[in-house]
Amino acid sequence: MAYRKSAKYIKQLANMRAAKAAKREAGPALDYPASLPDLRRVIEIRDYDFGEKIHRIEMYKTNRRDCYRVVADGVEWKDSIGWSRILAGLRMAMPRVGAA
Repeated sequence: MAYRKSAKYIKQLANMRAAKAAKREAGPALDYPASLPDLRRVIEIRDYDFGEKIHRIEMYKTNRRDCYRVVADGVEWKDSIGWSRILAGLRMAMPRVGAA
């Protein structure tokens, strides 16, 4: 069962909210973080085992903060993919090389 709030308590809450709002407006303006660039991360891989190949994986921001639009060597790979799946795809794409 809900309890009724007294008029005194309601007035006290209103005064507290008003004081909090006045304090917030009297203080300095908030510093919002700078907008992030579209290109968020780049991975460059230099492969010396099969000649000198350079692979470039670019990760661009999407509408989710934990996912990226991935472009690998100039070709779009995925529209939206997370960091751990990017690394899993990288491990599958780079085969192990036997010892010489």
